[in-house]
Amino acid sequence: MRLSRRSMLALSGAAATLPMMPGGLRAQGLSPLTMQAAWINDAEFAGYFLAMDEGYYADEGLDLTYLPGGPDVIPESTIVAGRADLALTTPDTTIKAIAEQGAPFKIIGAQYQKNPIGIVSLASAPILSPEDMVGKTIAVPPVNTISVEAVLALNGIDRDAVNIVPYAYDPTPLVQGEIDGSLDFTTNVPYTIGQLGEEAVSFLLYDFGFTTYNDTVVVTEETLAERRDDLIAWMRASRKGWNENFADTTLWPPRWAETHFAGTGRSIDNEIFFNAAQQPLMEAPGGIFAMSEEGIAGNLEALARVGIEGTREMFDTTLLEEL
Repeated sequence: MRLSRRSMLALSGAAATLPMMPGGLRAQGLSPLTMQAAWINDAEFAGYFLAMDEGYYADEGLDLTYLPGGPDVIPESTIVAGRADLALTTPDTTIKAIAEQGAPFKIIGAQYQKNPIGIVSLASAPILSPEDMVGKTIAVPPVNTISVEAVLALNGIDRDAVNIVPYAYDPTPLVQGEIDGSLDFTTNVPYTIGQLGEEAVSFLLYDFGFTTYNDTVVVTEETLAERRDDLIAWMRASRKGWNENFADTTLWPPRWAETHFAGTGRSIDNEIFFNAAQQPLMEAPGGIFAMSEEGIAGNLEALARVGIEGTREMFDTTLLEEL
């Protein structure tokens, strides 16, 4: 159930970002670690870019290779194939793979405490709750229809009371009044709609019962057993990068216009908007990547609503205890 966030963008120059020493030589004497991101290079991964550029991974003894994602990348497949040591995933796909296919995965952290997906609409005709969806036409990616149906059920709304149509990852029909709302990343699409001359509003599925994480940090059981110290080092460096990024959400995106963000077709103002919008969805009392018992239980309950039966054993919080 991989949500294709934002409109489909042609990604050029999607090369892995590698820590470099003066003269272009790869860092020496460090432990190599490869990370698979969940999407193309945008503000969703700002903390990792900062940690790479500021040498935080090298400080922790790691030589990090960063692999961008995209619409054709299945992060779990990358770690199964041995092309990456850890990946950022959606918990539904990971837990489904464990429960139904016996995949040897463990979830060791969660970037987003609240999943950013939600219903986006225009301020001139706002949809701010599941109840507001009644009688409306909502565009939803087919792979996410089950999530929207779960939210309707959780809120006592008849599925037939809402006209759900396929979403083509383009907010233009919403701006033109062809639909009333769409399911997308609430951290980014409102900016795109603003560029089209309309003001957008949104609500999270999370806030109405579909309580899932997003960008869960996933490794294989083998990697967890054999590279525990390296994984803790990665989490420590990444958390430092995110904390510094959130100290001023406007500071870092402009610095990456010709590096990490090059070739995406998106403006730096868009990335700044995204960066600020995601901050409250990521920060938690336990720090970046935290997974509370309440949060884990919320994920399992929400996924059970859509027929994905997970267990507490699929989550490992012991690395977080060592940060």
